[in-house]
Amino acid sequence: MKEADFTVTFTADKSPDEVFDAIKDVRGWWSGEIAGDAAQLGAEFTYRYKDMHQSTQKVTELEPGKKIVWHVLDAVLSFLGNQGEWKGTDIVFELAPKGAKTEVRFTHVGLSASCECYDACSRGWTALIKDNLQRLVSTGKRQPDAFA
Repeated sequence: MKEADFTVTFTADKSPDEVFDAIKDVRGWWSGEIAGDAAQLGAEFTYRYKDMHQSTQKVTELEPGKKIVWHVLDAVLSFLGNQGEWKGTDIVFELAPKGAKTEVRFTHVGLSASCECYDACSRGWTALIKDNLQRLVSTGKRQPDAFA
């Protein structure tokens, strides 16, 4: 039996297109240094947070109002024994209308309970998705640094 990937969801009082636009605005909710473009299919961007995390993502799916997928091309998580644990994983955002609201389902495919990073990364993703992204979607207020 395949292990479950890390997933977190929330519902927003916004349209799927509004939520989609907020997710593409990575600098508005993902703290740290971001270089490159996360808003175009085929584009790549690099994320860095202090000396703890550096990763390069490629936008492999971009279906307006429905789905965004980033494939992790490279990653170095310095706080792990297996520092490249994210390499080859996928970060997926799926959007579904729920009446006048939108359900956001975030899944980090490849981040499962057996991963060394699971505890720290699942806590980090939960904060980024349920706090920062949800706040950006709901209020339009950008998050300069989630971990400051």
